[in-house]
Amino acid sequence: MCRLFGMTTGGPRVQAAFWLLDAPQSLKEQSRRMPHGVGLGWFSLGDEPVRDRAPLPAFENADFALTARHIVSHTFVSHIRYASTGAVHVHNCHPFDMYDRLFAHNGVVKGLDVLGSWLTDVDKVLIEGHTDSEMVFAYITSEIRRCGDTTTGLIEAVRRIGAELPVYSLNILLAEAHRLWALRYPESNELWALPPKGDGISGRPGHVRHLASPHEPGAVDVTAPDRAVPAYVVASEPMDDDPGWRLLEPGELLIIDGLKEESRFPFDPPRHRLTDADLTAKEAASQEHAA
Repeated sequence: MCRLFGMTTGGPRVQAAFWLLDAPQSLKEQSRRMPHGVGLGWFSLGDEPVRDRAPLPAFENADFALTARHIVSHTFVSHIRYASTGAVHVHNCHPFDMYDRLFAHNGVVKGLDVLGSWLTDVDKVLIEGHTDSEMVFAYITSEIRRCGDTTTGLIEAVRRIGAELPVYSLNILLAEAHRLWALRYPESNELWALPPKGDGISGRPGHVRHLASPHEPGAVDVTAPDRAVPAYVVASEPMDDDPGWRLLEPGELLIIDGLKEESRFPFDPPRHRLTDADLTAKEAASQEHAA
């Protein structure tokens, strides 16, 4: 299945090279099984979203490695793709960018003709590619605009999708500057979270993770070598052997604001839930889990 990665420090700008390139299960390593594209999104000094995407596997993409080594940001979203809907093309690579938000999705949602009927012309003009993921994002964006609040709009959009469309999995990462939303819905695909350590958050003792050195498990150095900052990481599978990785519950919406975390469970199970037997061969292949 496609792989998601998100990280936020809540403020300080850091590199994410450890997770993207050097961790035992880095995105670069995972991309050997996910060959249809890679994308990395972050926020500029003006807190505007920036993306670098290509329809190549991460392990073959020199630009991805170069960007991962040199970009610093407080919030990252990255994705490696195994195509289920839409051609292998840069416009179908995640993350997507709409109204200063980054979005990546893992799963299958059907009924795209119905979903398209929910979108206005204003929503449709934002869509560049041909994936269920980008259409879902356009609808979430529409609901955020209608509700005037990101969390409320995301919840309302997913509730309607779950009630009216066939869903296999709707695992989501949505990011604004300094904020990250992670959803596992329902239980078909996994999504894991690694809270920060060493800062007293949620009462968790331990060391601060340094993310820049390939020689330290779980390594984020900031600009000065003697400074390190806590970071919250979300991924489709544990990326190293840290025992702090936690599997999100089915239907759990994890909201990370700064480094403050909140979990909500606002969703009923999908009314039209797809099983493996309902997927095409291409869709089923795209949803295979890690070995």
